[in-house]
Amino acid sequence: MSDRPRKGDAPGAYRPKSDVPFFAGLGVLAGTYVLLIAAMLLADAGYARLADFARILADANIRYAIRLSLISCTITTILALWVAVPIAYLMSRTEFPGKNFLDGFLDIPLILPPLVVGLCLLILFRQTMLRSVDDWLQIAFHVPAVILAQFTVAAAFAVRTLRATFDELSPRQEQVALTLGCNRAQAFWLVVLPEARYGLLTAATLAWARSLGEFGPILVFAGATRQKTEVLPTSVYLELSIGNVEGAVAVSLLMIALALAVLFVVRTLARGHFRGGFFGRGI
Repeated sequence: MSDRPRKGDAPGAYRPKSDVPFFAGLGVLAGTYVLLIAAMLLADAGYARLADFARILADANIRYAIRLSLISCTITTILALWVAVPIAYLMSRTEFPGKNFLDGFLDIPLILPPLVVGLCLLILFRQTMLRSVDDWLQIAFHVPAVILAQFTVAAAFAVRTLRATFDELSPRQEQVALTLGCNRAQAFWLVVLPEARYGLLTAATLAWARSLGEFGPILVFAGATRQKTEVLPTSVYLELSIGNVEGAVAVSLLMIALALAVLFVVRTLARGHFRGGFFGRGI
């Protein structure tokens, strides 16, 4: 469409050009990435056979890895939310010296290479005064190390998600609750958390999915011992290490299926409950 004024237009009238080229360019750029993801999934799906899935599901080692992954990811998600909610709320609602430094400090688990995160945990529990605690509680190279390695990274994702959620919430309703006789804790539980329910569920989803895919810190801090600290990402590594590419691909597809199932459940809950008050009605 020309930007020249047509006959009958008011003097100085401007007619914008078509937006089709702009959106076409955006579509090409976005479509390239979408096609890459789709191609990766289709390649894996075409490589694996039903017999490969039957074989890995019949393997006691893989069944153990599935159970440990589901249990550890769930525990990690609960712990991540337990610490992420207060941290994100304080960072969003309060001002204090060193806040900018702390804000960047909380991103360290996100920017460090995963292997470095695992190495730091290993040094902390095996080369410092915490070694006696580790010897007593048996953390390193045991199941607690799996959960702690997942938690270290997943909590950072939860903090970032909830910080953005609290930043978007207007403090006005919280202030009204305070003027009506609520103390700060009551206003937090009765007003802020119900308003942040979508962010809480999003943070939980990201923490769970990130925990499911965590590999580097687990490999260094917990090891990859069969039927002891083996989770699904380390199962992929172990299957590849013995040359079982088909088994590794099948385990990878199983992880994808689990992640998609979690996303489907979360989005179903979001559509069905959020507008009705998932954390309580009448607030």
